[in-house]
Amino acid sequence: MLAKEPSDQFLRYSLGLEFDKEGDHDRSLELLRVLMNDEPPHVPAFMMAAQQLIKLQQVDEARNVFQRGIAAAREQGDAHAESEMTDFLNQLSYRDE
Repeated sequence: MLAKEPSDQFLRYSLGLEFDKEGDHDRSLELLRVLMNDEPPHVPAFMMAAQQLIKLQQVDEARNVFQRGIAAAREQGDAHAESEMTDFLNQLSYRDE
């Protein structure tokens, strides 16, 4: 399917999630980063990339991804995603205290 629709964000996002499930975090994060840089950015990619980075104990990078995702969600009018990522970001701050 992706060969026929290489620009399909949902298909690329799904493939990124599959790589994560298989433990291929480099390929997963690579796909998610491309989606985050698409025009418009694919907002769910920020959430999944940040959560994956937390699992990999790359918390500072996860914070950065959440912050960028919050801005992208706000710009796209996605209040639910903005709120959800804000909550995750706040939880990371509490973890450090």
